Amino acid sequence: MKKFIILVLVFSLLSTAGCAPNKKEDAPRSAQSIEELQQQLEKILNDTHTPGLSIAIVHRDGPEWVAGLGKADVAANRATTQETLFRIGSTSKAFASLSILKLANEGKLSLEDPVRKLVPEVWFANPWEESDPVRVVDLLEHTTGWDDMHLREYAKDAQDMGLREALDYDHQSRISRWRPGTRMAYCNSGPAVAAYIVEKITGQGFEDYVTHNFFEPIGMKTATYFQPVSAPLTMLYHPDGKTPVPYWNILFRPAGSINASANDMVAYVGFYLNRGTVNGTQVVPAALIDRMELPTRTWAAKDGLAAGYGLSNYWSVHEGLVYHGHNGGVEGGLTEMAYLPDYGAGYFYSLNTSNADTFQKIGDVIRAYITREFDKPALPPVALLSENASVYAGWYQPDSPRIEQIHFIDRLLGINLVRFEDGKLLCSNLGERNQVFVPVTQTQFRYVPKNGVVAPVATVELLRPNAEGQFIQLGMATLKHLPAWFAITEIVLVGCFILAVVSIIVYAPFWILGDLIKKQRHPTERAMRGWPLIAVLSLLALVVLYVLACRSDVIAHLGNMTGWSVGMFLATLSYVIAAVASALALWRAPKQAVRRSVRIYSIAVTTALLIAAVYLAYWGVIGIRTWG
Repeated sequence: MKKFIILVLVFSLLSTAGCAPNKKEDAPRSAQSIEELQQQLEKILNDTHTPGLSIAIVHRDGPEWVAGLGKADVAANRATTQETLFRIGSTSKAFASLSILKLANEGKLSLEDPVRKLVPEVWFANPWEESDPVRVVDLLEHTTGWDDMHLREYAKDAQDMGLREALDYDHQSRISRWRPGTRMAYCNSGPAVAAYIVEKITGQGFEDYVTHNFFEPIGMKTATYFQPVSAPLTMLYHPDGKTPVPYWNILFRPAGSINASANDMVAYVGFYLNRGTVNGTQVVPAALIDRMELPTRTWAAKDGLAAGYGLSNYWSVHEGLVYHGHNGGVEGGLTEMAYLPDYGAGYFYSLNTSNADTFQKIGDVIRAYITREFDKPALPPVALLSENASVYAGWYQPDSPRIEQIHFIDRLLGINLVRFEDGKLLCSNLGERNQVFVPVTQTQFRYVPKNGVVAPVATVELLRPNAEGQFIQLGMATLKHLPAWFAITEIVLVGCFILAVVSIIVYAPFWILGDLIKKQRHPTERAMRGWPLIAVLSLLALVVLYVLACRSDVIAHLGNMTGWSVGMFLATLSYVIAAVASALALWRAPKQAVRRSVRIYSIAVTTALLIAAVYLAYWGVIGIRTWG
């Protein structure tokens, strides 16, 4: 997801945690012409073994450059052109929001309508439905509280499946984990439910509605939600740039299945730059584009933080400039569409491989070229800290996980220490120490990197305390305050567990070798040392299976019942069995038959293994069925 890269790239590269927006080492040198930009991009493609790139650079008065570079099909030696269709992933989501906004503008629904009222036949669970129902706006701003799609849903090839059938396929991910309209957590099923609402109100298939009301008026002549029959479509590849990825018929088409060319996307970017107008025709009112760019539902938005995720359109900060748009990822493809409304410029690019490093490098050089002559916006003056700002100092933990299945590790790796010094907010975490934020208001802060350009907008908000606790919004992540003793205890326990694992691995060869020598044998100690080793080897097997599964076709490997997913399931069971067996062996061993040092060591490592087993069991990792 900064977290669990393979899963987080599925449909979206949207970052959901961390203190600093879009942190990087150094900005690339700006190309001074399209020819130089093309040379930079082709060098990146060659250096990273990336087959092909679709690109469009657009200004309010028209396109500057529309092109395809590299190969659309490596085996057939077919070149990429501006007509080649690429899969744009989650960039597709905006059409669900545009459709809902159009119907709302026509008085056929409201963004505040409860979803249950409009489509009672669509299953979801919300413990707070009576007081805080899931509303239409929550589907699009990702504030339902639902888990993201489960791997089983991702793995389904839904070639001939309608939207209602897709929503019925596996609905257990649609359970609100907190009050809707409080936190944002990216969720692919929300736009799909919104699309079904469009179908029910209009009586048309969602894809047909979008084609007639948006694709055709905007000028996206070849864009399609389905695998094209005759139009040129790129092959998709694994990060090696050679191994093809099969075409994937996404379960929730509205969430990420559009195929579009550079020619299509140049018209689409222009649609935003001209605030809904195409060739003098107002496709949608400009006010609807404004609404897409504005988050409203989270605690942070209600407290006045403008940056965030709107209606399928989010803020991002690069080199002192604020972009709007959306990116997307499918297996074998990555896309970004972004624009600068105040400067009248934007871009689109799409790769036919899921190489995240290449994706970032290409984005950097495109933005450097587009903005080479732009003046940075004036920075807001530094404000004075609130008198009660010190109340917010302390330890914080992520409290808005996108993927519930990895929350157990996200909450440990995502611990932040917040303090205030010299009128600034300082944030430290596993990734970086003392990230600096200066106040814009008494509760909002903007990022000041150690190198690079200062963020011109606030991305941090000290949220008003409520009945659920004390929170801080850091970028897209909502963090909850922890008592210091609790946070420190967690850190210490994690450290002890790591030390236990390392010591077991280091110690094992010595006692195994000693056990082969008759004079050094200690039969009673074998089980006390052997079971912890089996537990650690089970954990290592779990990690190795996951890493190998992620090397290719991770969704197919883990979203279905395969040797990889079953192996992970068995490894977790083996771990807990070995940890319990280690405790039993320690308890049953006669005191006089075990050396004192060995007993003390066994108590320490067994305790660490048992605490970890309880933690993993609590978070549902033990017996995990990724295909379930």
